[in-house]
Amino acid sequence: MSDHSDDRAQKPPLIEARGVTRTLPEGVTLVRDISLAIGPGEFVAITGPSGSGKSSLLYLLGLLDRPTSGEVLLEGQDTARLPAKEMAALRLARLGFVFQFHFLLPEFSALDNVLIPIRRLGRLSDKAGRERAMALLDTLGLADAARKLPEQLSGGMRQRAAIARALANDPALLLADEPTGNLDTKNAAAVFDTFAQMVARDGRSVIVVTHDPGLAARATRQVHLVDGRILYDEATRR
Repeated sequence: MSDHSDDRAQKPPLIEARGVTRTLPEGVTLVRDISLAIGPGEFVAITGPSGSGKSSLLYLLGLLDRPTSGEVLLEGQDTARLPAKEMAALRLARLGFVFQFHFLLPEFSALDNVLIPIRRLGRLSDKAGRERAMALLDTLGLADAARKLPEQLSGGMRQRAAIARALANDPALLLADEPTGNLDTKNAAAVFDTFAQMVARDGRSVIVVTHDPGLAARATRQVHLVDGRILYDEATRR
């Protein structure tokens, strides 16, 4: 176990925030002077009370928002001053997102929803793209539902389809904002099982915002925010 930890410690961070602050134009500060480094193969839960800056931090780490001051580095590259088009290309190629609401396009089948980011990136042929999308749906137990529309799927199935879509371009980092907020206990646990498997099997990094302490305990590390600052950042007690 310690050997694995040593290997991880020697790798450069996958995503790193350095002295990051985000203040809105009207003067409200969402996160304050946060420094945080997350390496490959980490499963990190961001926790804290409502309004503590959890989602704001996730959006900064996911390059969906820019810091007012400080830097966010993805694989060593400072992203803070990248043009919007380059930021979007970086998100598409290296990051995957899952939100509380699945955001599946209602007129598209589960398969076609997963194909959207694959086609946008344009690295795979249509045949290879469809094979990858089907393989992801199969891995997540949705092979038989590939042709179904979102309205024909249960809540848990929709969220698994959203996870498949987030993994479509094989991102190094998956970011999830309250991904189990609309799910029952059983389906919520299944989503966290999926995240844990991704980390263990693929070496992928996962950052998840959750208000549920039981689910947060399933991560390997917890970053707890209060009033936009990190109160503690520690390995999850086993």
